[in-house]
Amino acid sequence: MTEQDPIKVMVVDDHPMWRDAVARDLAESGLQVVATAGDGEQAVRRAKAAAPDVLVLDLNLPAKPGVQVCKELIAHDPALRVLVLSASGEHADVLEAVKSGATGYLLKSASTAELLDAVRRTAVGDPVFTPGLAGLVLGEYRRLAAEPAPAPEAGAPGAPRLTDRETEVLRLVAKGLSYKQIAERLVISHRTVQNHVQNTLGKLQLHNRVELVRYAIERGLDDD
Repeated sequence: MTEQDPIKVMVVDDHPMWRDAVARDLAESGLQVVATAGDGEQAVRRAKAAAPDVLVLDLNLPAKPGVQVCKELIAHDPALRVLVLSASGEHADVLEAVKSGATGYLLKSASTAELLDAVRRTAVGDPVFTPGLAGLVLGEYRRLAAEPAPAPEAGAPGAPRLTDRETEVLRLVAKGLSYKQIAERLVISHRTVQNHVQNTLGKLQLHNRVELVRYAIERGLDDD
């Protein structure tokens, strides 16, 4: 996906009227809706065929739960971004979504403008959470980082070295700052921040922001 290409989006929800309304709003705003699905099995099958950039996913699905859909599709394509759009603000649901690899979590009470902004930010890898949930998610990142996790490639002798700037960006990511906030803090462009994060993911052989934050916290990079 280049900056000129429309963002390819897939909408998964078991309520036809809601699903169609969200897809219509996204399409009318210039996004390319490449597929929709009404249950978990259908979602996995169609997403693999349509290859969206962003999956807008409800958690409460028949046939296969949204969390499982998220896990399977990210395992299939680690570049996929998943934005959960749910009626539930329960902490357990939010944390389960994060652990399954979701990039963001938005409540269905969000406005159309908030949803469009969230999809666009999700597409470039920015974490997007309904206000009040971001702190909860950062706490979950920290808890995950406290669990033992095999990371032989990243910690082994001869592991790829990060540049000073990549380390600086990684440190701010670990503190929970958004890409926009990091760009402002370092007086660089949003795109440059994205490039540093993507380069770091590649060097460390990590797949998403959750793994990246976990790596950073394990090495104490979130400390002042």
